[in-house]
Amino acid sequence: MSERTVPVFTSEQPAPGEEPRKEATTESIVQLGQTGPVLPAESNIFCLTIIGQVEGHLMLPPQNKTTKYEHVIPQLVAAEQNPKIEGLLIVLNTVGGDVEAGLAIAEMIASLSKPKVGVVLGGGHSIGVPIAVSADYTFIAETATMTIHPIRLNGLIIGVPQTFEYLEKMQERVVRFVTSHSNISEETFKDLMFRTGELTRDIGTTVIGHEAVRHGLIHATGGIGDALAELNRRIGERKAGAKEGSVKQS
Repeated sequence: MSERTVPVFTSEQPAPGEEPRKEATTESIVQLGQTGPVLPAESNIFCLTIIGQVEGHLMLPPQNKTTKYEHVIPQLVAAEQNPKIEGLLIVLNTVGGDVEAGLAIAEMIASLSKPKVGVVLGGGHSIGVPIAVSADYTFIAETATMTIHPIRLNGLIIGVPQTFEYLEKMQERVVRFVTSHSNISEETFKDLMFRTGELTRDIGTTVIGHEAVRHGLIHATGGIGDALAELNRRIGERKAGAKEGSVKQS
């Protein structure tokens, strides 16, 4: 009778299925800048990173660090549908970017049914402001900054009244979203937006950590640990509420 050989997997010889998994994770990091949202064995929290410049309908130069909205939107849909993902952590360090793409991301985050907590680490500038306030609760690092300024257009602009009316309507969309998803008043937000002398050759305001909290734009100062603690607390409350509801129905 021949002896059965039992395969032994050493550090030099990965187990079956391990190498493709590592390659897929590496590819996801290279292409999207983050790991995939569906990893139930590791965490029940999906971390969404908004870094560099938010890229919209036009591709930016290859040397620009970008967050592509066509990557973010399917991930948010997958996170909402996956029952193993119980909460979202949104990490921002962005200079802003395309207005409509940024608003689309902000609207999607705000409309998710699961708890979501944001944290602004380096900066949440320009269209990064609506994305930052789209979470249920947002922290900002003490040294992080947020730049609030009017909407600006690049490229060829047709000098007709309709163009400026469109620009004004787009700006009102941003103002309305920010004021409805934070504690800042419309008057204060517009005052920061149109203030002169704060930015070189421009109008607008840069607020730092505690100033953003004082204006009511962000809820509190803190970092990743504070954000995760708040998110886990909200996940626990959601579970308790769902359990209580099921008990009442029975």
